[in-house]
Amino acid sequence: MADAAEVDRTVERARAAFASWRATAPGDRARLLRRFARVVDDHAEELARLEIANAGHTVGNARWEAGNVRDVLDFYAGAPERHHGAQIPVPGGVDVTFHEPLGVVGVIVPWNFPMVIMMWGVAPALAAGNAVIVKPAEWTPLTALRLAELALEAGLPEGVLQILPGAGEVAGARLVEHPNVPKIVFTGSTEVGRLIGATAAARVKRVTLELGGKSANIVFADADLDRAVTSAPMAVFDNSGQDCCARSRLLVQREIYDDFLERLAAAVREVRVGDPLDPETQMGPLVSAEHLARVASFAGPGLTPYAQGACPQGRGYWYAPTVLAAPPGFDPLDSSDASAFRRAYEEEIFGPVVTVVPFDGEGRAVRLANATPYGLSGSIWTRDVGRALRVARAVEAGNLSVNSHSSVRYWTPFGGFKQSGLGRELGPDALAAFTETKNVFIATE
Repeated sequence: MADAAEVDRTVERARAAFASWRATAPGDRARLLRRFARVVDDHAEELARLEIANAGHTVGNARWEAGNVRDVLDFYAGAPERHHGAQIPVPGGVDVTFHEPLGVVGVIVPWNFPMVIMMWGVAPALAAGNAVIVKPAEWTPLTALRLAELALEAGLPEGVLQILPGAGEVAGARLVEHPNVPKIVFTGSTEVGRLIGATAAARVKRVTLELGGKSANIVFADADLDRAVTSAPMAVFDNSGQDCCARSRLLVQREIYDDFLERLAAAVREVRVGDPLDPETQMGPLVSAEHLARVASFAGPGLTPYAQGACPQGRGYWYAPTVLAAPPGFDPLDSSDASAFRRAYEEEIFGPVVTVVPFDGEGRAVRLANATPYGLSGSIWTRDVGRALRVARAVEAGNLSVNSHSSVRYWTPFGGFKQSGLGRELGPDALAAFTETKNVFIATE
C-alpha cells in the first residue's frame, strides 16, 4: 500500500513521461491506444475472470465490462487526430486555438465497477496527451494492475499509465493535494467527493466528480406494464444494487399501484442469486462483510419487506433482493417523518433494496423525483410522447431513459446534477475535461 512518499515518486515519474507523451504525434498516440484495445480484447476472458474474483460480479456482467474497456479505448483512439482547434476571424491577424494537455491526471476509482470506471477516465486523458496515475479502491485493485501490464505490452511508454494501490486517506489524499497533479477524476460517495472538491478548490485544481445517486423509476398508468414490471428488478439489482445509477425509488401512479406491486413481487422472486460463474446467475454477492452489514441496516427493525427473493445461505456476502412498500399515509415530502422507511427511501443504500411509493398525477411525480439532493439518472415509463418529453425536461437528473433503463453509452455524455457530481465523462466532449484551451493571436500587420 503506497504511502505519501511513494505517491510523490509516482508523480515525478508521470511528469517525466508526460513530457515525451504530449510530444508524441497524434497518429502515433492513436495507434498505441488502438493496440492497447486489441491487447485488452485478446485478454478479455482473463480480465472478466479477474473481475469476478476482484468484485464478485456475475460472469455475464464481467464479460460485458471487459468489452466496454476495449470499446472505450477504441473510441478515444479516434480522438488524437480529430481533437481540432479553431481558426477565429479577427482584424489585423490570425487567431487560432489549441487544446493543451493538463499534465498528470489522477484517477481515483471505486470498487463497484473497477476496470470500467477506471478506463472512462484513463482513455480520454491519454488520448489528450496526459500522463495518468490510477488509485484503485482498496478492495478491488486487481484489474487495474493487470490493465497497466497490458498497456506496457501494447507499447505504451513507461510512466504514462501507473497504478498506485493504497488507502484513500493516504495515497488518495496525497494525490488530490499534490501540487503537480492539476486534475483529479473521482467516482465514489458524495461525502468523499465533497472533501476532494474542497481540497481541490483550495489549489484551484480541476475535478470531475461522479458521486452518489437515488434515482427514480417513474411508472405512469398508461405505461406498458408488462415491460415496466419485468425490467424494474434489474434496474435496481444489477451488480447487486452496487450502482450509482440504480433506480432504487420506484414511483408508481396510484391507479396501477396495487397491481404493479403484486407483479413486481412475483418478478423479484424470480431473480436468480448465486454463483457468479454460472451464466444463469443474475445477481451475485455484495463486495464485503462491512458493506453487507450496512445494506442490511436499511431493512432492519421497524420494516417488514413487501417481498424478498431468495439467496444462498452460508459463506459469502449474500443479500436477497428486497422490496419495501410505502406504509399507509407515508408522505415523501413530509420531512418531519423520521421512520425507518423514510431512511431507506431517501438514502443511497447501494444494495439490492428498492422502495415503492404511489403518486397522483404528473406534477406530483416530478416533485417526488426531484425531492432528493441527488440527480444522476432515472427512468420514465409512459406511452404518451408529450408526457415523456415534459417529464424528462422537468426531472433534475443527468441521464434519463424513456421506456428503458439505459444510463451509460461510451459515445454519449454521462454525469450528474446537484450532489451527484460535477462535469461529464464519456462521449465526444470528454477530452475537454483533460485539456486547456489556449488562444493565440498572430499579427499580420
